[in-house]
Amino acid sequence: MKSLEEKIIKYGVVRDGNVLKVDSFLNHQMDISLFNEIGKEFHRLYKDENITKIVTIEASGIGVACIAAQYFNVPVVFAKKSKTSNLTGDVYQGRIYSFTHQCFTDIYIKKSYINEDDNILIIDDFLAMGGALDGLIQIVDEAGAKLAGAGIVIEKGFQGGGDLIRSKGVRVESLAIIESMNDGELVFRH
Repeated sequence: MKSLEEKIIKYGVVRDGNVLKVDSFLNHQMDISLFNEIGKEFHRLYKDENITKIVTIEASGIGVACIAAQYFNVPVVFAKKSKTSNLTGDVYQGRIYSFTHQCFTDIYIKKSYINEDDNILIIDDFLAMGGALDGLIQIVDEAGAKLAGAGIVIEKGFQGGGDLIRSKGVRVESLAIIESMNDGELVFRH
């Protein structure tokens, strides 16, 4: 997606440790016009898959998932990163490793929100090493739901998560794939 790549180049900040900060338009302050373009593109890519629900993980994936869900006319279910008193009853639980936070986190989805009748599209803002996506896939599998694929806004291709998930037979559509981030210079895969 050319407009997304342009936004990353203009406003993205490369930090030490292969961290790309895009919080000025994607995951802190949100550019809703861009989100609309992203939602339309995910719909174009997956419109023939009969999606029944979109699944994401809190917090940064929620905004993009909600905008995309409008085009599919389906609900969004997000995995919570903590089991609070509000999360009662049976839950699916996964364990993810966050590249951004450099730690393991348990994630939870209430069992009544996804089941074997669902055809799931996972949407997330980033794909680096694949930990979050893999955890969500495990929950979808445990629920017996069908996984149509994953829509990723930005994939850091050089970190291998996308290749790992694709090698498991999962369709992954990333709107911008960064091949390298050297000395602040971003190179996109085309």
